[in-house]
Amino acid sequence: MAGAEPTSGQDAREAPPAAAMDVLAGRVAEVGGHEVVRVLPTRARRIVGAWCFADPIGPRYISANDEENIAPHPHIGLQTVTWLLQGELVHRDSLGSEQLIRPGGLNLMTAGGGVVHSEEGVPGWSGSLHGIQLWVAQPDSTRDLAPAFEHHEALPELTFTNVEATVFVGGFAGAGSPARADTEHAAVQLVLGTGGTILPLEPSWEYGLIMLSGLAEAEGEKLAPGSLYYLGGCRDELGMTVLEAGTAILLGGLPFREKIFMWWNFVARTREEVAVAYKQWSQDDRDRFPGVSSKLARIPAPRPMWLTSGE
Repeated sequence: MAGAEPTSGQDAREAPPAAAMDVLAGRVAEVGGHEVVRVLPTRARRIVGAWCFADPIGPRYISANDEENIAPHPHIGLQTVTWLLQGELVHRDSLGSEQLIRPGGLNLMTAGGGVVHSEEGVPGWSGSLHGIQLWVAQPDSTRDLAPAFEHHEALPELTFTNVEATVFVGGFAGAGSPARADTEHAAVQLVLGTGGTILPLEPSWEYGLIMLSGLAEAEGEKLAPGSLYYLGGCRDELGMTVLEAGTAILLGGLPFREKIFMWWNFVARTREEVAVAYKQWSQDDRDRFPGVSSKLARIPAPRPMWLTSGE
């Protein structure tokens, strides 16, 4: 999905892993004509491992006459991860991919040097749409390479006390997703039953928890949708008590040591790189940003605030 508005440059190295849980409230943003509560990046926390963006989707009701459409838009230097709890979407991209996304199936698109995609409603479908859109910053070793797309239905599942876990990116508790990961990072869906639980963590990683539904408690904090709960590093476990059954997403990874500059749908290193991508998208450069087999018009890029009107 497309970021709804430009964001300022992000320094991935600006904050060391925290010793205690930080509660970071999300902010309202607009995506595809709908309000979302964006929980990453925030002013206080720009990145968790290599995870640099998190937009919970819904839950909201979609009628057969009100499709959820995010028109074609570009990306560079990142991977998009689309994960649904409820509903259906169709992914289309400039590689020629067309993939129906349903709950339990992982869509992972690698932008590399440049890709275009859309995520659109299924004609005639109606029901509740609920999930999350995530971005992963690519390291220097892969961020300028060719784009790619993959979809996975068979993903490892684990059982803990009062928790059913699905590892959809990276590795967790000895289980590994088949999806591509350019750095050491992971994303895990946690279906939470009421009661206490303890989840294993990797002490060299940092972690963040996002509640998509339900209510829990950990370290004296109530955990509810609408915030990022940053757990920092140097932890080998997370204990929590689930008060109302629901679903959470656990994100983690080695701290990302490369400085990134993130603006609109681009994850780069400098303003100059972003300015080039902006101009190529605005000038319809099909060498870098090919077309998508979508009936929707491309999303125009807002002008970077540091460029003059003649640039």
